Amino acid sequence: MTQQKNKVWFITGASRGFGRVWTEAALERGDKVAATARSLESIAALKEKYGDNVLTLQLDVTNPEQVKATIAQAHAHFGRLDIVFNNAGYSLVGTIEEANAEDVRALYETNVFGPLAVIKAALPLLREQGSGHILGTSSGLGHVTMPVIGYYASSKWAFEAIHESLAAEVQSFGIKVTIIEPGAYATEFGSQDSLKFAAGMDIYTDFKEQFVGRLRGIERGDPDATPQALFQIVDSENPPLRFNLGKHNLAWVQAAYAERLATWEAWQSVSESAQGEPK
Repeated sequence: MTQQKNKVWFITGASRGFGRVWTEAALERGDKVAATARSLESIAALKEKYGDNVLTLQLDVTNPEQVKATIAQAHAHFGRLDIVFNNAGYSLVGTIEEANAEDVRALYETNVFGPLAVIKAALPLLREQGSGHILGTSSGLGHVTMPVIGYYASSKWAFEAIHESLAAEVQSFGIKVTIIEPGAYATEFGSQDSLKFAAGMDIYTDFKEQFVGRLRGIERGDPDATPQALFQIVDSENPPLRFNLGKHNLAWVQAAYAERLATWEAWQSVSESAQGEPK
């Protein structure tokens, strides 16, 4: 059984990439959307095209007070929020040694603390409604990491853990949680607007060039093919906690977990020897 459509969405990072694709797709199917972005100009065309079905709002997710006010404004405008979608984020490019603490803190402010601010602002309203669906854009890198973008992956591992705990905590309030985990797609996420680069060190230059060269050869999905899958998630009475977007993630994650299990099993006797006697 599926839920009725005509939902009200709150979407961060609606100006480009998946955020823009999903915002327009929701509006095209007749839903209403509070679309947010750092720059109102970047989403002005949505208002011109979709009129009263869209509310465009300026939002920097790293500003908790602005987050709270913006969520409240969207809820008051439409009378409810059915889907709160944390989509804003960016990637930090650099080895673990290269990136400085300020780089990492800034990444976490957007990728972890920003979504937390949105969730905390939305929860009282969703509880009062007795319903709602919190979605978050993670990544296949929420389970398996890569060199050079390890800090980005770490932000998604944190994002995944937070949402998994959240799902158990809010289930009794009628609130659902789903983590969307895209694989590689041909979005603007790889553009200069969605990437920040740590100051480079010469000793990693060759390694990073080889890594980037391998990335260029990865097959990328079509972002415009994703909305119908997303709609099946939000229209479901029993949506999954995690959802792989695309066809490559599952095999990648299966291989990674098989390797982890094999390592843990190989070292099991040593692990057990460290248990000691019951206390």
